[in-house]
Amino acid sequence: MKKVLSSLFFYTLSGIGISFTLKADIGVSSFNSLNVAIAQISGIQVGTVTFLLNSLFLILFISLSKQKQFFNYLLMFLSILCLGSIINFFSYTVLAPLRLDNYFLRLAIFVFGTCVSGVATGMVVSLGVLPFPIESVCIALSELTGHSFAKFRYGIDLFSVIVSFALSFIYGLPIFVREGTLISLFLLSGVISKTKANYETYLLNQKS
Repeated sequence: MKKVLSSLFFYTLSGIGISFTLKADIGVSSFNSLNVAIAQISGIQVGTVTFLLNSLFLILFISLSKQKQFFNYLLMFLSILCLGSIINFFSYTVLAPLRLDNYFLRLAIFVFGTCVSGVATGMVVSLGVLPFPIESVCIALSELTGHSFAKFRYGIDLFSVIVSFALSFIYGLPIFVREGTLISLFLLSGVISKTKANYETYLLNQKS
């Protein structure tokens, strides 16, 4: 139960980090570029779009799972609901009055948000009880097909970027795949890996 509560906390922290990257407005991560584009077109809040798309991945993960664990699915659903709600609350309430007129301040805010989100994601992955639906789908597809997890994960990122570009072109929206997307591509995975390694070291030290 402690790991579940900890995972929910880090889901919340991840939502806060994502909100800061959205506020910086210098581009967002691959998957979030799709979320923002759909939010702009539909008028639905970006956190709600994030929740809905994650829900689709959760449904796909359930359909791919050989052994059904409905309690875990419920916890995952609550986790992504929490994530979407936090993104909405911080993006449209807490951070809305904040003015970022200086580009370097926006860049600093983006890096800060990416690091916060990366640490939180790394902890969710390390705890291993409430995985993100996208990663769960990629793992399931990897096990079913024999192709690597990375291929499926990068495939989703590429698909998100292409669709985001297409929506921006068709509907005359701003381009959401920008310098922040490139920063996120390298920084986010590095922070996640570092957090995971540090947590594993901490567990080893606790046992010794």
